[in-house]
Amino acid sequence: MTATTEQQIPEEDLAAGRRAYELDRRHVFHSWSAQETLTPMTITRAAGSYVWDGDGNRLLDFSSQLVNTNIGHQHPKVVAAIQEQAGKLCTVAPQFVNEARSEAARLIAELTPGELNKIFFTNGGADAVEHAIRMARLHTGKYKVLSAYRSYHGGTALAVNVTGDPRRIPNDYGNAGTVHFHAPFLYRTQFHSSTPEEETQRALEHLETMIQLEGPSTIAAVILESIPGTAGIMVPPPGYLQGVRELATKYGIIYIADEVMCGFGRSGKWFAIDHFEVVPDLLTFAKGVNSGYVPLGGVAISPEIAATFGQRAYPGGLTYSGHPLATAAAVATINAMRDEGIVENAAQLGSDVLGPGLATLQEKHQSVGDVRGTGVFWAIELVKDRQTREPLAPYGASSPEMNELIAACRTRGLLPFANFNRIHVVPPLNISVEDANRGLSILDEVLEIADARVS
Repeated sequence: MTATTEQQIPEEDLAAGRRAYELDRRHVFHSWSAQETLTPMTITRAAGSYVWDGDGNRLLDFSSQLVNTNIGHQHPKVVAAIQEQAGKLCTVAPQFVNEARSEAARLIAELTPGELNKIFFTNGGADAVEHAIRMARLHTGKYKVLSAYRSYHGGTALAVNVTGDPRRIPNDYGNAGTVHFHAPFLYRTQFHSSTPEEETQRALEHLETMIQLEGPSTIAAVILESIPGTAGIMVPPPGYLQGVRELATKYGIIYIADEVMCGFGRSGKWFAIDHFEVVPDLLTFAKGVNSGYVPLGGVAISPEIAATFGQRAYPGGLTYSGHPLATAAAVATINAMRDEGIVENAAQLGSDVLGPGLATLQEKHQSVGDVRGTGVFWAIELVKDRQTREPLAPYGASSPEMNELIAACRTRGLLPFANFNRIHVVPPLNISVEDANRGLSILDEVLEIADARVS
């Protein structure tokens, strides 16, 4: 199976793509990259679950870009909403009311758990995390923030220090007020657990010990991705998030749920925390709120924290907070997701297609150490040895073997999301069953290559 060119790309588009690549290498500074080693892929167009590269090849987008195009590429209702809003009001300062922002806030407040009914809009997920922590610190009068290793919360100064993956390390000077702990991850347990129940109990004991040793009077917040995404799609075992909620309440700590990646239907529910019937004090979102069509993020705020700033000014803001084009896209996205049953479709894809299909791949391929996930949010953990669980790439890096697999996916017409020793299966939530199975079939072929690396 090879990459296809089923939709012919006009020569002028291909020429434009070549020109774009030349200008990119001359002028664009890319994130998280050594600039001189890059040969980035050019994307000339996209539609639904597919993108076309600079050579005109069509690729099935099993990455949703950065796990954000939840509603797929170029959804006509969202594109039309952006066009209509641009014709009416392109931009307005955040101190003024605008219809798109008000309606987006209403729709989001309807979906968030509990009474998180006040919405502060940001430009994306990282600054949503920054502002949520600022709110928690001002509300409590405390400073420290607890967060998990194997997590990702953003690339800005505070968010990257809260992050628990290796990208934090070059930016960490030990002065951001962040303290890291181990969250549950049974496949690579830090607690020598053999069951999910043991992992929950021991992880909660560890967290409470951390709180006690750090001093509850110094801790403003604990922040957790409801289901960690980039770090490995590790669904918390039963009872863990409920236990975190109880510990936060017990010690007077604000509980921040990071739903930037796992929210807006990705897990098969509107928010991943809904799987656990837990209500946080603050909830951050971005990505899927409008599928990234225009940058948008935000914080959903509890009544108690909102009241802190009832008569006291909140010392924070952004020029583009609640930007009309972004919030109009959010309104159209949420309405389309409701009208088209996209969240329900994500749940069904997970239970009927992706979950069983990935379980079959795990049984068939010795290179697959673990498969985990829910909805349209799955990770394939690749190993050199199933017994020792030695990863196919070291933590915090890639490897020639993983690079070979990624290249093999692309030559077969699949655009994967890969991180360290994992391939994540995270296509749009409205991908067809046929396309989902096509992607699994390509992975089946590619895993034959990985199997050759197994000890």
